Amino acid sequence: MIEVELKGYADSKVFERVRENFKFLRREYHEDTYYQHPCRDFSKTDEALRIRIRRFDGHFEAFLTYKGPKLDEVSKTREEIEVPISDPDDYARILERLGFKEVLVVSKVREKYYVEKGIVLTLDSVEGLGTFVEIESMVEDEELVPETVEKLTSILAELGVKKLERRSYLELIMEKGGEHGAAG
Repeated sequence: MIEVELKGYADSKVFERVRENFKFLRREYHEDTYYQHPCRDFSKTDEALRIRIRRFDGHFEAFLTYKGPKLDEVSKTREEIEVPISDPDDYARILERLGFKEVLVVSKVREKYYVEKGIVLTLDSVEGLGTFVEIESMVEDEELVPETVEKLTSILAELGVKKLERRSYLELIMEKGGEHGAAG
């Protein structure tokens, strides 16, 4: 699957518009641990590998996620492969034994909203970075990416989002000189 995603900077007015116009799904707490490949520099290949621990409503979920290089110049659209994992500590040990190095931990509080079938919007408060809005949809065919980007961009514009951001939370924190414990 291809994740079509746009992210923008969000002030309190954007947060308010989202809360007024879309159906609240849940509040989540994310802890994302990013890893560096032993033989390939993900910062140069525009890839990412992470273990995400997600907590919500008394539940706990964990995922191992690979994100491929971005596919266009506007959005954060990329291939995403995500699998649920039962014990994130054991998976982390496996990655470390294989030579992967932990780069950074990104922490955030995420409010999730339903926009319409196939489109989810989130309000993110990212530790060490600030507040953002993300909107995403999954498509099976790369040919659907441009029209999906256009639709998602239009929704963000209607919410008053003035500036989009293609860099990941990890990239933004690294550029700020962040260390372990930042949000993403």
